[in-house]
Amino acid sequence: MNSHRQRSTGNSWKVLLHEIIFEADTRAGKCFDIVLILSIGISVIAVMLDSVESIRAEYGGILYFIEWLFTLLFSLEYILRLICVGQPLRYARSFFGIVDLLAILPTYLSLFLPGSRYLLVIRILRVLRIFRVFKLVQYLGEARILLKALRASRRKIVVFLFTVLTMVVIFGSLMYLIEGADNGFTSIPRSMYWAIVTLTTVGYGDISPQTNVGQAIAAMIMIMGYGIIAVPTGIVTVELSRANTADITTQACPECSAEGHDENAVFCKYCAARLN
Repeated sequence: MNSHRQRSTGNSWKVLLHEIIFEADTRAGKCFDIVLILSIGISVIAVMLDSVESIRAEYGGILYFIEWLFTLLFSLEYILRLICVGQPLRYARSFFGIVDLLAILPTYLSLFLPGSRYLLVIRILRVLRIFRVFKLVQYLGEARILLKALRASRRKIVVFLFTVLTMVVIFGSLMYLIEGADNGFTSIPRSMYWAIVTLTTVGYGDISPQTNVGQAIAAMIMIMGYGIIAVPTGIVTVELSRANTADITTQACPECSAEGHDENAVFCKYCAARLN
């Protein structure tokens, strides 16, 4: 009897913690997320200010204290997130789980690798939670459609990128033979770099062909570049037109912490756990 009561109390404590940390439908959960987003913003601003030499010289100690304060708070939050979900490893491998971990690692790494703490700007990715905090569910739905279209397009995009890479190798090798080291094409890899810059229509101008044949090939690559840029856009657009979505909710699964469930869902679509 007592053991059953203890288990029930323990479960209710985890449910309450999950509701505060992961959910945005309750007042406590919304307040927690708003405070979290403000903290993320302050910590990112502190890191950026610390990179300014004049500010670091005068306020370096304060900024260092702020960095460690938020790192310890985010570390505690990360641990609590692992505790209150039924499948902590699944959450740790999720997108937000990885982002939450990367948001605290640079500060600890800076003890061994000076300067690595500036990687803390990755914390800004955590602000993506703002979409569910302010109930912007339609944005979550659009994001899900876009991800679905990208997944459906991945094989075509891989084939397209392999084709582009093949063209870059061919054109780079040709330009190396035609122009040579005297005109800046000192090696095939450097010529490939020129081919990529030209094919993508970026055109830095640090290397340019000087011979008539080389300029003719460069013109052809530039024209091809406009067509090549449109290919991946067209691939994703087709998949976007095929994708559809239902109304979704901001509710997070208590087991795997996954979001993006349909409004009338009773069970999680990813781990089949019952939703609260």
